[in-house]
Amino acid sequence: MLAAAKGAGILRTAGKAIRPPLSRAAGKSYRSLLPAALSSNARRLPLCRSLSSAAQPGQQQGAKATVASGGSSASSLVPGQEVHGFVVEDVQGVSELKLKAIRMRHQKTGAEWLHIDRDDSNNVFSVGFNTSVSDSTGVPHILEHTTLCGSERYPVRDPFFKMLNRSMSTFMNAWTAHDYTQYPFSTQNAKDYENLQNVYLDAVFRPSLREIDFRQEGWRLERTDPSDPTSSWQMKGVVFNEMKGAFSDAGSLFATRAEQQMFPGTTYQYVSGGDPAFIPDLTHEQLVDFHRTRYHPSNARIYSYGNFPLAPQLERVGKIIDTYERTQPVAVPMDVAPFGEKQVTDVFSSLLLNGTSAPMHKALIDSQIGSDYSANTGYSPYTRQTSLSVGLQGIADKDIPLVEQRIGETFAKVQAEGFERKRIDAALASIELAYKHKTASFGLNLMKSISTGWFHGVNPVEYLKVSENVARLRGDIDGGKFFEGIVDRYFANSNHKLKYIMLADAKHNQQLEQSEHQLIQDKLATLTSANLAVIDKKNAELAEEQMKKEDLSSLPTLTISDVDPKASRYALDMGVAGECVPVQWRTASTNGISYFRVINDVRDKYPELRAYLPLFAECLTYLGTKSRDMSAIETDIRLHTGGVSFSPFVSTDLANLGHIEAGISFGSHCLDQHIEPMYSLVLELVRETNFDNTDRLRALLNALATNMFNDVASSGHAFARRLAASTLTPEMQALESLNGISQVKFVSDLARLPDLSPVVEKLKQVQSVVFNKLTMRTAITTNQGSVDDNQAALERFIGSYPQQQQKLAEDRAKSGASRGESGVSKFVPSSGRFFCPLPFATNYAGKAIRTVPYNHPDSVKLQVLAKFLTPNYLHREIRERNGAYGGGSAYSALQGVFGFYSYRDPSPMETIDTFARSIKWVTEEHEISDREMTEAKLSVFGDLDAPISVSEEGMTYFTTGITDDMRQERRDQFFSVTANDLKDVAAKYLVPSGGQLASLAVIGEETLPIPEEWDHLKLQ
Repeated sequence: MLAAAKGAGILRTAGKAIRPPLSRAAGKSYRSLLPAALSSNARRLPLCRSLSSAAQPGQQQGAKATVASGGSSASSLVPGQEVHGFVVEDVQGVSELKLKAIRMRHQKTGAEWLHIDRDDSNNVFSVGFNTSVSDSTGVPHILEHTTLCGSERYPVRDPFFKMLNRSMSTFMNAWTAHDYTQYPFSTQNAKDYENLQNVYLDAVFRPSLREIDFRQEGWRLERTDPSDPTSSWQMKGVVFNEMKGAFSDAGSLFATRAEQQMFPGTTYQYVSGGDPAFIPDLTHEQLVDFHRTRYHPSNARIYSYGNFPLAPQLERVGKIIDTYERTQPVAVPMDVAPFGEKQVTDVFSSLLLNGTSAPMHKALIDSQIGSDYSANTGYSPYTRQTSLSVGLQGIADKDIPLVEQRIGETFAKVQAEGFERKRIDAALASIELAYKHKTASFGLNLMKSISTGWFHGVNPVEYLKVSENVARLRGDIDGGKFFEGIVDRYFANSNHKLKYIMLADAKHNQQLEQSEHQLIQDKLATLTSANLAVIDKKNAELAEEQMKKEDLSSLPTLTISDVDPKASRYALDMGVAGECVPVQWRTASTNGISYFRVINDVRDKYPELRAYLPLFAECLTYLGTKSRDMSAIETDIRLHTGGVSFSPFVSTDLANLGHIEAGISFGSHCLDQHIEPMYSLVLELVRETNFDNTDRLRALLNALATNMFNDVASSGHAFARRLAASTLTPEMQALESLNGISQVKFVSDLARLPDLSPVVEKLKQVQSVVFNKLTMRTAITTNQGSVDDNQAALERFIGSYPQQQQKLAEDRAKSGASRGESGVSKFVPSSGRFFCPLPFATNYAGKAIRTVPYNHPDSVKLQVLAKFLTPNYLHREIRERNGAYGGGSAYSALQGVFGFYSYRDPSPMETIDTFARSIKWVTEEHEISDREMTEAKLSVFGDLDAPISVSEEGMTYFTTGITDDMRQERRDQFFSVTANDLKDVAAKYLVPSGGQLASLAVIGEETLPIPEEWDHLKLQ
């Protein structure tokens, strides 16, 4: 593939969904207003999630009955009832999910509403519209941004970002998918819910849509030096730069271009998020017209979830949309003409592709033809006609025909033999367990899982009937030759296939730069000097607007009095197992699931082995054992558990930034009837993993090398922050070596080794060091009735767990390491400047400053300061004025590091200067108002009070040692932080001084003007 590999091949077959599909596990399908957080690299065995059957026309139709609605509750609604202009069409309970689904339609406009009534305090609301496109200008994406830049009732520049700090929302965002746009939020506070609902509804139905906001969020021509009328021109805009970054990701580019070719003549041949080559074709007038025709109640789907009363919501929404008349939504073709109806399920995709036991994995990955699947491999329900893609990256040009041959042979084999029944049962068991697992964002995840089908005309309630749908599928499978029939009907004889190949081109980035330069020249060629003068004037007006002090009094807000002064508490019991292993017990209502977690701490005594820990963790669920190959183990894991995960673990002492705990963490969860096999499977991996399986090890290294490199393109801001902080504290140095730029280079270098014997020996040394019952602690969360079963299984687990004493010193002596008498590396903090050039058309910047440990009195003040700087200064300068997709400040209390970052940034060196100016601004130029202090604290408390899943209750203490009393004490301190405190800690820690330890890092284009004295780190 582009830059990261030599080539890629793909074969796709599409079909029209006649049953709601399973959600695809292969990544995000939309462009969001806010950049996503970096995800964990810990390997988890993939799970299937949902299966459904189609809605039947006319189902649950009842006679209309208008009733008084003031006291109506969701639980009492019946079909035919009318409440505030909405007629109830269907009410169904789903016992396994403990919810009631209520489908309603607005009588006047036809707007659809799905309410999920469930006893869950984390309530969700979303309004969405079908926004299918007929060009690649990115009009729905830019509109998604611009609607949130002010509205009739809230005429401020960006109420969305302002509300982030006037709320205690647990989620706020907006996104553009292939053919629809959604605006969701969630919160646990009823007042907050009403505030956000009002802001969101006004934004989508009554936005200001000013040209000045379109130019900021979409695109604009601007001089490289606005103060010099003779300087050259550049293209700027938040969405323009965001999509430049997206198209710099080889996987994203490959998936996008393949999909465009797969669905000719439909909306999907265009890029809904916007192609940078076409975004400048969009005009403000076209944006306004798109809103007029798409953002209409007749084209809307509204979703609500939780335990807040429904009737007041219906009334609020009804008052707004009652002013509209019903219209016929604009239709853009979504179906490929020669196609008939077809069915493909994600269960089939999972069995075919996912995990080491999958036949396609054996044919393509284990054979080492390529490094890993292409980014779009898997079942995709995101288009009206669903599709299945099988692709490979990192292949040699000469092997492209072989890839196609292997794919065809594998389909033929499945057509003849089907799948092993045990693997099928394991896949279905995974679905059922996944829905029993209690997550903190259940309502939001539910919305995501049903939205695509809902916008494509499927009854969303059918997605929720998990047990019924699994039973139906089991029946189809028991009938015989079910999956064989799928291959026969939809693949072997498909009349719609695409073979798509993308080859590496060393000049690709240069060509992109030339194309952008030519795009600018073409625009300029159509403009007169008078036109350019107007553009200069508009840019000056935009800059003035961005610096204007706004009146925010129209925006609703919570106050500090709305914050609960008491922190949540989780009752824990402490015990011992196996005579020496500490055990933390948490008994709660877990829906029949037991959660098991282990930390093995080696106190970072073996720093020479540290870089191998991520690879070691991956090996444990990839290589298999000497007695069983991984495919057999993997099937058992899926059959009995929700997956097994291993990952490196690092934590800083709460009182001393120089002391860290480091080792490995692992865990699993299962239904209570599978407690014994869960422990046995984890123990098998711990004790018996076969590190001598060099064929599998090489395949794993190739995949990791490719995927890690691609991760930098999508999450460069996180890599930049880690790189900058790596010189400041032992933990950040460790995290950089485990999950940073140095780890990417380390794995890439290992993948190129002709002989893996030295790697095998290192992995065996890691195994002998980290798995030791004398350095182990465990945590178990379960139902009260399953404590005894877990206790018994844990005793057997520990009884067979490795134990090293003298052997540790002997092994270390053999390794030749010399780190002093204690065996711990001596870390000396320092400042640094780093540049990592990469072949991407996007950039990221990071700055890190060493501060104080968690229990220092200034820690809470620094945390509030970070929340203050982002919305009040950095957002304006980095995103609005500079055109980066995102940027801000963050304080890690546990790591003692204050950081700055930018994301998909056209001018990272200017952003570095912005970081410095923000410090001067807060210490010398700005008087912090009471409102700003309140908003910063609300943002902090919003983070502290974010809901967590039952599996995470008590885990803060288990992983860090922070007790409930310590959390309460810190919470009390937040209430008392003052504006002077923020200025004091900014001056004390952030203002450059002789003793300050601060580092910078930039990741991005090779042509950036980076000073020669910076350390240049090359990955390739």
